[in-house]
Amino acid sequence: MKTYLKWAVMPLLLFGAFAMEAQTTDHLAVKKSGIESAHALNRLTKAEKSAGWKLLFDGKTTNGWRGAGMTAFPDHGWKVENGELIVMKTNGTNNKRGGDIVTDDEYSAFELIFEFKLTTGANSGVKYLILESQKNKGFVIGPEYQVLDDAVHPDAKLYTTYPGSRTLSSLYDIIAAKNKHFNGVGVWNKGLIKVSPKMHVEHWLNGTKVLEYDWGTKEFLDLVKGSKFAGEQYREFGGFGLAKKGHILLQDHGDEVAYRNIKIRVLK
Repeated sequence: MKTYLKWAVMPLLLFGAFAMEAQTTDHLAVKKSGIESAHALNRLTKAEKSAGWKLLFDGKTTNGWRGAGMTAFPDHGWKVENGELIVMKTNGTNNKRGGDIVTDDEYSAFELIFEFKLTTGANSGVKYLILESQKNKGFVIGPEYQVLDDAVHPDAKLYTTYPGSRTLSSLYDIIAAKNKHFNGVGVWNKGLIKVSPKMHVEHWLNGTKVLEYDWGTKEFLDLVKGSKFAGEQYREFGGFGLAKKGHILLQDHGDEVAYRNIKIRVLK
């Protein structure tokens, strides 16, 4: 009888072990892919709350955002779906674009974390220290963390003076990102922008620092002179590179790009 039970139970034990191993493997695969369960997205942990982090996107609404140069959020061109804030593809039709969106609040020194997912050939960007035009509705100025499919979008090969400065995670048209580790199109990537109280700025991509500079210094302003931001149209803002605070902006360039887990922490 004991021998019979041993052989009867053994298949069940083996099946249980296999099921547990498969479950663990599946969990690791999901974690490695960057896909998380819905309840884990767009939330702060206790540690993050204690450290002063704040959500800029709750995963359900557009609260805290408005259109650039507007008092309300655009009624088209953007959508919230599956915990993602998505700028929609408009195939170059400007009247269908919702336009750029900005935070209600302004920030000076901060750390900003965001996840983004590109579609093939897409172009967008995360801008900061944003100032809005008092003359031209929707016209803004500020540094940009480039969000781009370098392999397909032609902007990756364009520049005013500095080669590579319009590629992914670069400071748009001014400083090219280096040592990038891009997860690819169609999967999630993680960006980080840090502006210290002394206005030292860093761009990070997927855990690697890709560039740094000192905002407002003579060295930086000399770089600006070689960029598109030296143009006459930017003079009303008092010169690119001098703002002490501004809004966070997500760019609508007419291509579909998704954002999630957008978090900010004010630095003092």
